[in-house]
Amino acid sequence: MEADGFVRRRRMTAETTGTDPGVAGASAGAEVRWLGGRFWGVSESIVGSLTPRIGGETELETVDFIRSAQDAETEDSEPDYEGLPQGASTSTHMLAGAVAGIMEHCLMFPIDCVKTRMQSLQPDPAARYRNVMDALRRIVATEGVWRPMRGLNATAVGAGPAHALYFASYEKLKKTLSDVIHPGANSHLANGAAGCVATLLHDAAMNPAEVVKQRMQMYNSPYRGVLDCVRAIWQKEGPAAFYRSYTTQLTMNVPFQAIHFMTYEYLQELLNPHRQYNPSSHMLSGALAGAIAAAATTPLDVCKTLLNTQESIALSTPSSGHGPGQGQGAHRHISGLAHAFRTVYRLGGLQGFFKGVQARVIYQMPSTAISWSVYEFFKYGLTKHQHNKRRTQHMEAEK
Repeated sequence: MEADGFVRRRRMTAETTGTDPGVAGASAGAEVRWLGGRFWGVSESIVGSLTPRIGGETELETVDFIRSAQDAETEDSEPDYEGLPQGASTSTHMLAGAVAGIMEHCLMFPIDCVKTRMQSLQPDPAARYRNVMDALRRIVATEGVWRPMRGLNATAVGAGPAHALYFASYEKLKKTLSDVIHPGANSHLANGAAGCVATLLHDAAMNPAEVVKQRMQMYNSPYRGVLDCVRAIWQKEGPAAFYRSYTTQLTMNVPFQAIHFMTYEYLQELLNPHRQYNPSSHMLSGALAGAIAAAATTPLDVCKTLLNTQESIALSTPSSGHGPGQGQGAHRHISGLAHAFRTVYRLGGLQGFFKGVQARVIYQMPSTAISWSVYEFFKYGLTKHQHNKRRTQHMEAEK
């Protein structure tokens, strides 16, 4: 089979050039790439139809992504995707990022639902959970098997364009800033700065979807569906409600993404110094980077959840120390990061800032691992597809 030939070829290459750690790393990931090749075979027709928009060409033919061992013997050795001519295009980064974002959020959505519930400051007695698994079990048993997936469609709609902007801007800025700060080498400062700017675009596209999603995830959510939730928020609170948590989201996500990208790129330097397509290194680096960044920014995430959900118990609980007369009534809305911080501290103390930290780390580790693995897989496949087509056209032109 062609896939088997692809695996054998990787192994033979590693044996003959054992002193090259980059080739050895590619060999170590051969089995994973074989499985990826099977998946790519299913989606290749979709990718082929998108290629004209990606490469800017008007008419492209499908080129096999996996070659047989016989073809490999007569052709030059396979290039690494980081070193392909012209690199990956911006549209490739956008498509790969959109797929990665949708898959990341959809696969991890049940855990995200649990995180939102566990960050509730004054939860209903029926919504008090010991841990993540207890929460999932009780939600399914008492509210139905599909309840942890409520609000998924809103997230999927927002995640595609948000992550397309996110990865495309990150890749472009990372290269531009690295060339300025540290020409010819990787720059951690450039990685962090690029991640911060990418976050501005990502959150601008994703924030309304986050508001709708978290309102529908709360216990006893009054909304029948996504459209009903959007309509109710628009009519009762105005369009500004969809961006009430935007500054808090940025305050959380800018340090989160700076830590995330710097940690990921640092781990890639250690685990994958030649920057080849190596699924195991992408997955491990993504998981560790996500876990570290998630734990460090949990207090801000708790405040963001409060601003998004406008938890009724927090609004109705009398506050104190905010000026004359304010301690006798309830707030109409919780607005702004400072107000959210005071409310969290008043209702939960210092421990309140770390509510749901376990669920957040458990969510972010596989989430970022999935995101980077899928992104690098599609980036590799799409770039190789374009390279093969350009090489085929060049060979035909020389005939």
